[in-house]
Amino acid sequence: IHRLVSIDTYSDNNATCCEESAEEEASEIDTIQLQLKIKCSRNPRASKDSSDPRELYLNHMVYSKHIEWVPIGNQADVFADSCIRPVHDDILIAQLRPGQELDITMHCVKGIGKDHAKFSPVATASYRLLPEITLLEPVEGEKAERLKRCFSRGVIDLEDVRGRKVAKVVNSRLDTCSREVLRHNDLKNCVKLGRVRDHFIFTVESTGIMPPDVLVTEAIKVLMTKCQTFLNEMNSVDME
Repeated sequence: IHRLVSIDTYSDNNATCCEESAEEEASEIDTIQLQLKIKCSRNPRASKDSSDPRELYLNHMVYSKHIEWVPIGNQADVFADSCIRPVHDDILIAQLRPGQELDITMHCVKGIGKDHAKFSPVATASYRLLPEITLLEPVEGEKAERLKRCFSRGVIDLEDVRGRKVAKVVNSRLDTCSREVLRHNDLKNCVKLGRVRDHFIFTVESTGIMPPDVLVTEAIKVLMTKCQTFLNEMNSVDME
C-alpha cells in the first residue's frame, strides 16, 4: 500500500458511532484497514544533561513503519503469503512530545483517477520532442572541445581523425536545450538545433501502486477503447 486514500480520526465524543458506521461500510472484499496507534513518553533512562529528543523521548518520531495492517474477515488467510504494509518504512508522519499520541484508523479502498485524483497511480507525467543536433561543418581541435562542453554529458563526443580531435553528435536525446553554444560566435553557425516533430519522449512517474511500464500500457488500452467508441459513434450516425 503506497497511498492511503482516506483517514478517519475519532474524537472521544463520537468514537463509538463512527467506529460502528465504518464497520458496517467496510468489508473484507473491498477494504483494507490500517491502524496507527502510538504514544510518546519520556525515557526514564535518559541522561539528565541530555538535550537530544532522540534520547529524552520514546516514540517521538512517527514513521510509516508504525502503520499496522488490521485484517478484516478472512483477509488474514487470503493475504497470508503477502503482508500488507507501506512501501517505505522511513516516511516521517509526525513528531510527538510526552503526553501526545495518535490513534488513527485508516480505510484503503480501490478506485480510479476518473472518480478522484487521490486514486490516480500517476504522479508526474510529461513529454518533450526529441532534440535534433546537426553539425553543419567539421569542428576540430580546441573548437571541438569547447563544443563538447556546451552540451550535456554524452551529447557530443570527440573522435580521432588523422591525429585531430573532431566533434561528433553521439546522443542528442540527452540534450537539455541549454543553448549554451549560441553564446560562442565561432560555434553558433556550426550547429543547427531543432526538434524531431513526430518523435515524442514521454516521462511517467508512478506513485508506487503500479510500475510505469504497466501504466503506459494500460493508458494506451484506454485510449484505443475511446478511439474505437468514437469511430463506432461516427459509423452509427446516418449522414443526410
